[in-house]
Amino acid sequence: MTRRSTLFAAAALAVTFIFGGPAAAQTASPETIAAARELVLVMRAAEQFKTLLPLIIRQLKPAIVQGRPEVERDFDAMIPVLQEIMGAQSEPIAKLADDIAMIYARNFTVDEMRRVTAFYREPVGQKFLDKVPVITQDSMSAGQEFGRTIAVELQRRMVEELRKRGHKI
Repeated sequence: MTRRSTLFAAAALAVTFIFGGPAAAQTASPETIAAARELVLVMRAAEQFKTLLPLIIRQLKPAIVQGRPEVERDFDAMIPVLQEIMGAQSEPIAKLADDIAMIYARNFTVDEMRRVTAFYREPVGQKFLDKVPVITQDSMSAGQEFGRTIAVELQRRMVEELRKRGHKI
């Protein structure tokens, strides 16, 4: 197996683990399911996934590349191919949309979903949907920065406590 095909297989497997998994049993009424599917459609869930796909791929990069420049070069070259392949996967994306609809159906009433759907149909709702990928990416960056900051402090405190207990660190 070539490096490129190994890289592709690893990335595809990682995406499968992230978005795979069993869906919950369908227990909602047909009206609730219909309202949930309409909400997911109006929310452009499939398009949102496709928009977030590059971010997901970038999140996979450190685990796959592991600081190896030759793998990084091939990984970067595979990004457009992987995005095209994953973006063209209509069946998994349709299943994801159905799974998301079932989640909404379990958590909201028909009336609540219709009200949220009405919001998303308004200009401010459309603007919100347009901004979700940017907000998500910026939020993830802020979370990563927070994680780096807190990790340094946690490491300092852990080392300090371990030294108090006689460990040479």
